[in-house]
Amino acid sequence: MSTTLRRVFVYGTLKRGEPNHHWLTDAANGQARFIAKGRTVGRYPLVVATRHNVPFLLDVRGTGHSVVGEIYEIDDRMLGRLDVLEDYPQLYDRRPEEIRNETSSAVECCWVYLIRSFPKRLLELPLLEEYRDTPEKRYAESDDIVFDE
Repeated sequence: MSTTLRRVFVYGTLKRGEPNHHWLTDAANGQARFIAKGRTVGRYPLVVATRHNVPFLLDVRGTGHSVVGEIYEIDDRMLGRLDVLEDYPQLYDRRPEEIRNETSSAVECCWVYLIRSFPKRLLELPLLEEYRDTPEKRYAESDDIVFDE
């Protein structure tokens, strides 16, 4: 098995203090090491949608904000586990994007999970700069993410 380390940018429930952060800290999933807070170089719409209050980064470059998140260095095993969590490639796409490291100001290439196919009405939701799980919009884990009508 390869032990290649790669960078991933997380902007939602995987961030520290958020409901799925335990995926990154569970050694059974592989290795993950926090590098720094980061921000997308390009602007993207970040929305919270579905009855499960899932954060989605919509693949519409130039709309929304430079999104705040965290950069992690992960191994192949962790990347595979994150692919399972993000239902890649059925729900999310995964591709490299430029992320500005807020500690060093350097621009790094990181894997990011985005939604390419989505109902256009999601663009009418509030576009967030940063995701936070809140009592008003509490994240609820689900194996079946359906865009509500």
